[in-house]
Amino acid sequence: MRLLSSSSLTRKDPTFSLPAPTSLPPSLPPSPNRIVPSASNLLVDFPPPGERRDYPRPPLEKTSQSFATAEALSEEIMKLPRPKEGKPTVVIAGAGLAGLSTAKYLCDAGFKPIVLEARDVLGGKVSAYQDKDGDWIETGLHIFFGAYPNMMRLFKELDIEDRLQWKSHSMIFAMPGKQDKDGRQRFSRFDFTEYLPAPFNGILAILLNNEMLTWGEKIKFGLGLLPAIIQGQDYVEKQDVLSVKQWMKQQGVPDRVNDEVFIPMAKALAFIDPDQLSMTIVLTALNRFLQEKDGSKMAFLNGPPPTQLCQPMVDYIRANGGEVHLNAPVREMMLHREFRESVVDGFRLPNGTVVQGDLYVSAMPVDLLKKFVPKRMKERWSYFDQLDELEGVPVINLHLWFDRKLTTVDHLLFSRSPLLSVYADMSTTCKGYQDDDKSMLELVFAPAKDWIGKSDEAIVAATMEELYRLFPTEIAPDGSKAKLIKSAVVKTARSVYTPLPGKEAFRPDQRTPVGNFYLAGDFTKQIYLGSMEGATLSGKLCALKIAQDEQEWDGRSAGMDRIAAEEMKAGRVEQAAIKA
Repeated sequence: MRLLSSSSLTRKDPTFSLPAPTSLPPSLPPSPNRIVPSASNLLVDFPPPGERRDYPRPPLEKTSQSFATAEALSEEIMKLPRPKEGKPTVVIAGAGLAGLSTAKYLCDAGFKPIVLEARDVLGGKVSAYQDKDGDWIETGLHIFFGAYPNMMRLFKELDIEDRLQWKSHSMIFAMPGKQDKDGRQRFSRFDFTEYLPAPFNGILAILLNNEMLTWGEKIKFGLGLLPAIIQGQDYVEKQDVLSVKQWMKQQGVPDRVNDEVFIPMAKALAFIDPDQLSMTIVLTALNRFLQEKDGSKMAFLNGPPPTQLCQPMVDYIRANGGEVHLNAPVREMMLHREFRESVVDGFRLPNGTVVQGDLYVSAMPVDLLKKFVPKRMKERWSYFDQLDELEGVPVINLHLWFDRKLTTVDHLLFSRSPLLSVYADMSTTCKGYQDDDKSMLELVFAPAKDWIGKSDEAIVAATMEELYRLFPTEIAPDGSKAKLIKSAVVKTARSVYTPLPGKEAFRPDQRTPVGNFYLAGDFTKQIYLGSMEGATLSGKLCALKIAQDEQEWDGRSAGMDRIAAEEMKAGRVEQAAIKA
């Protein structure tokens, strides 16, 4: 028997509906005059600037042990015994990747999820919207890595793998102010060969690049990483007490490695500089990139995440008996009045509707969750104190449209700029935004702490100053060259949790001490950092723990029913009622 009764959401409020999936703009055919000879050789294969080219999906099943682990986790959820009392209802606050992932895997485990999303768009931190011109504006520049095994597994389970556009196995850094022999923007590449296993393909990629680090710097960098390679994850986790710069000094790694490699990497991973970032985060990423053959291989989604990734998740959830509702902000967590322990009894919406179920999940960002947890619950459980140690990092994402094509590469590009993190020409990399005549740059402005309160105009102006350095022969301050024809600025005051040194210990487990309340979100405890993979895995783990706890509850419930029956048979009616 269940502690709380299950009930569905009332449908009187007309706002509880999802808009019809938005169709993507038709892809333009490739322009023949933009195709130039391939820049391939015996070791690596990649397109030169100006050429658009996608690559086959890497064989992750064969090259990634992490993918096998993710596959096993999915199968474990599917094979768990079904709940004995029909489909228990689980109410989930938040339709980002964490919330939708939780709901998807709860469906696989035989539960009925009800997802409540405050806004009118899916995706949370990967949401996007269309402007008056029909152009998509994304919350962030989202890249899918081969080292994202649970995300890759999710694409496979949803049968949407063809929506990922895999690029050459490269990491590409802009060289501000430098041009090649043809006067085009110059890039420095780390290209991974397909003919060597990990980590040798990564080592060779580093050794073949002599533009960014000298041989002496490479050797000292490699020696600094040896403890992590030899001691593994135990060493990685212990480095959370150090920032990247502190670790570098301790290991004797030259400062130029920080300037050339770690500053771009830190801003790409966590939107902050290396003097603030926990070394555990960098070592975790390097471990995945170097220990898995295709870990650093990147893919772009072929359109906006809400329609191309989130909507298929919603379709799956609904097809399996679940519900997803937009425009349904949860304003209050209701606690059961009749129990001494804190037990959640419903999520109250602004119109007074209380959505009830058997179990409840918060898939909100940590900053919202801290305000959402009732005072009574905080006073009863010290578990919630650790949330106060976590805080989202400010992030700014920009879209800039130009009246002509710029010299870019069909890939993610590390800007190596003081104000910019990474960027991509989405008109080249993404089929949904394809344009053969104009460029649309999507850029991450980081660190954004000192800029989040400034005007959009000031942010665009500062970004253009950086682009004059990146494209000196193509963009000019006097407007005589490529012209900016439109811009969009998206500010996220609190994005993924800020991974400062010492914060790993405060990431909470998905299972809270409250019997019917769970958490999902990239800030919760899992082996990946704050990322799309972290959010997806957190939801998967949340669903698994709910299903496992349900098995234990069913066992306890059946035992209490037998005791109650014995009490009743003996005539102890009051005791039987208590046991029941």
